[in-house]
Amino acid sequence: MKTTPEHDAKIAKLIFASVYPHYVKKVETKGRTKEELHQIIEWLTGFDDKKLQELIDEKVTFETFFERANLNPNAQLITGVICGYRIEEIENPLTKQTRYLDKLIDELAKGKKMEKILRTA
Repeated sequence: MKTTPEHDAKIAKLIFASVYPHYVKKVETKGRTKEELHQIIEWLTGFDDKKLQELIDEKVTFETFFERANLNPNAQLITGVICGYRIEEIENPLTKQTRYLDKLIDELAKGKKMEKILRTA
């Protein structure tokens, strides 16, 4: 399934701080913790808790969020379908990076072991 330019632009302009509470709610509803959420965000982006909070306070877009990220070299190991899109087939780099994050959060909420989510085992 190919993303459209409109879809890609919509993701780029989304404010990370507006989506973040939904991430927290999703994982906590499934018995996982905010700390685990932060661990996967840090693994993917390099943002520690302090930097993540700065980005939330600054109300950055996903475009700015991923421009500032130091993407994990193992991120390309994140594959599968999320939101109806096969991650490895997404051509737009920002949309792909956003879907990487969505997939990791989904895996966390589904109870996957942290070693598997962080592609270390």
